[in-house]
Amino acid sequence: MALFDENVTVSPPPRRPMPRGLLAGIWALSVALVVLLAITFLPTSYVIQRPGPVYNTLGSATAADGTEVPLISIEGASTYETAGALDLLTVQVVGNRERTPSWFELAVAWFDPSRAVLPIDAVFPEGQSTEERNEESAALMVDSQNEATAAALTELGYDVGAQLVVYSLVDDSAATGVLEEGDVILEANGAAVADAAGLREIVNDADGAPIELLIVRDGEAETVSVTPKQTEVDGEQTWLLGITLMVDYDFPIDVTIQLNNVGGPSAGMMFALGIIDTLTPGELNAGETVAGTGTITAAGEVGAIGGIRQKMWGALDAGAEWFLAPEANCDEVIGHIPGDLQVFSVATLDDALDVLEAVREDGDLEALPTCTVR
Repeated sequence: MALFDENVTVSPPPRRPMPRGLLAGIWALSVALVVLLAITFLPTSYVIQRPGPVYNTLGSATAADGTEVPLISIEGASTYETAGALDLLTVQVVGNRERTPSWFELAVAWFDPSRAVLPIDAVFPEGQSTEERNEESAALMVDSQNEATAAALTELGYDVGAQLVVYSLVDDSAATGVLEEGDVILEANGAAVADAAGLREIVNDADGAPIELLIVRDGEAETVSVTPKQTEVDGEQTWLLGITLMVDYDFPIDVTIQLNNVGGPSAGMMFALGIIDTLTPGELNAGETVAGTGTITAAGEVGAIGGIRQKMWGALDAGAEWFLAPEANCDEVIGHIPGDLQVFSVATLDDALDVLEAVREDGDLEALPTCTVR
């Protein structure tokens, strides 16, 4: 009995054709994957902001030689033990003009509330290299440290010896041949001036008339006259001397702030609070962790900063319960406060001290200003 017939050919059943819908879906998915892979390597015109390192102004920092040093150190005055943290926040930028984030990175960041996607021109102005931006940021940090020291010492009753100094002359300056770099301006038209805003007001009030300046040059006082030039600034006509000014201080005590690889002016308020806490008995923050951000002037005015949403996330992650936000940033705060972080609106150094007093003395925090819808 034969088990098979070698002369008989058995054909397999015909294969069923793939449904058109499934075939179309496979092709669509394949094309999408190819497109996604392609755009991943295409250049973009955006960068990503994310929370950066958090630094306790009452703690230590790493010096340039790698050693740990106090972030704030003071000589020439009595200092006191501190506790807890007065945290300053930073923001890291992912990408630059040399290397922008991929489209995939941007998509991930877009759905992360702790990150922000920004046009590259908003962070790196056209024509400015990364190196130039870093240099500018470092200069702003030095200025903020001086302003913070002046604000803190003024709050504590010290005379900081503020002087208005000519930093440079602009091209085609009205002061060419009259003023020089390093000149100290004491008076304008007989009125004492201690900041650029005061001098600017006197110049504009003169309506083009010559300005008599009492200056100190090389230790000698003399009077000079400068006739302002009329210039259009932001669509308005104004009178300018054509000089760049800076405020120099003669601090009665030595305050050193050690913080490497961090730039910009946004740490000013927290520096000032750290200096005050170090110079006064007791614990300004009740030994708790308080975070905050904001520029500061020698007069104690707190100004707006960038990246506040990312900084609030950084504060929350660092364990802060309270956050001091510049009043000018409130529009960016509303609706974006993470977790149970309690955010207070501050316009001055005194406002920030009021918050710390309420924390320290278990006061009525609900009565303090917050960021609310106007």
